Amino acid sequence: MVTKPEAKASQRRSRHEDEVSHRPTCSPSRITFAPSAARRSARRHEDGAVGIGAAIRTTGVHHDARGGSDRALRAAVRARARSAGEPGGVRRRAKWCWAGGRSPIQRPRVRTAAGEVALPTFQTMAATDPLDRRIVEQMVVGVATRQYARSLEPLEPAIESRSTSKSTVSRRFIARTQQQLDTWRSRPLDDLVLTVLPLDGVHLGDHCLIVAFGITEDGTKHALGPWEGPSENSTICRSLPANLTSRGLRTDRSVLVVLDGSKALRKAVTDTFGPAALLQRCQIHKLRNVLDHLPERQRPWMKTKLQRAYNCDDVALAKRQLQGLARQLETDHPSAAESLREGLDETLTIVGLGLSPTLRRSLSTTNAAESLISRTRSLKRNVKRWRNGQMVVRWVAAGVLEAVKGFRRLKGHKEMPKLVAALRARDQQFGLSTRETAERVA
Repeated sequence: MVTKPEAKASQRRSRHEDEVSHRPTCSPSRITFAPSAARRSARRHEDGAVGIGAAIRTTGVHHDARGGSDRALRAAVRARARSAGEPGGVRRRAKWCWAGGRSPIQRPRVRTAAGEVALPTFQTMAATDPLDRRIVEQMVVGVATRQYARSLEPLEPAIESRSTSKSTVSRRFIARTQQQLDTWRSRPLDDLVLTVLPLDGVHLGDHCLIVAFGITEDGTKHALGPWEGPSENSTICRSLPANLTSRGLRTDRSVLVVLDGSKALRKAVTDTFGPAALLQRCQIHKLRNVLDHLPERQRPWMKTKLQRAYNCDDVALAKRQLQGLARQLETDHPSAAESLREGLDETLTIVGLGLSPTLRRSLSTTNAAESLISRTRSLKRNVKRWRNGQMVVRWVAAGVLEAVKGFRRLKGHKEMPKLVAALRARDQQFGLSTRETAERVA
């Protein structure tokens, strides 16, 4: 028979356990696992006291953390009540990440006789990956490091915001973009069947950057990576194709390589790909080079003549027209004539493949690579001084990876089977594509 004092003692123990497991915190900057805290946060949101993001974040942390640790907390409290000498329910300082920053909290430290119990929900909320992604996202859209904190949604006044200072944002941006760059430049290329390989360079301060761009058989675009050097010399140009081949890019079958007028880049490509490289000189670069050697009054008619020749469907006719223009320029403008004759045949490579006008316009220039590089200009406008080459590569890589999100297939991609057929016929002519031949024989 239970005596009256024992019944009262049992009721007191029950009330004590319930109060401990549902006890609210003293400060809104500390995590609580009481459902009443979530309701209070929701009421503050309804009254307009806090922003919607803060209400969602505060309520979500309270609710989600409760689901992951409520049972463990109750078990620890009961165990401590039964055995006063066993520790449990101790709080420790920590930080949890929200959309754009971090805030200090005190989290329950749940321990049992076997050791400390990990809280998966808290580990997820404390991870810094979302913070790093948000910092890069803000910088990519043009937010300066000094203005980063102002670009975030305000929190409740009692919640302290950290990791939003200029120096912290800069450090995290450097670490995150370096990680992205390393991952990008080491991605295997074995699964890509590249048909076109446009290559182009850009100068930033005293640094030259070459960006590789690939197009597959269905017209899908792929950014392959940037390489930096003081100029478009043979060293940087050799490192580019060497890196691509080390990542699995095939060199045993024909690929259309679109280049500007860089001799070092051309030599590096031919040394790496050999007869598999079908070179196409950028017609826009050639047109600009020729016009730069002419006076202003003669540039309009020369531009019209050159474009008419490049738009011909017959390679022989286009070549005769260009040679005729070179003879006209020989007497008065010999430098323009020499520029026109240099690499003349390679500017007409695309004409001899029998492609549609739309696809031919897309592949006769390095505009695809130039367009990719141009998308990084808005990103770089906040950079006042390029400190070193690694900084240049990281910023360009961040801009390119952002531009990749908006990639569309190549204009004229429906005609890509004609280009693929022409390249495979060339393979047979030069004895290339040994891998497919061996597989068919096997």
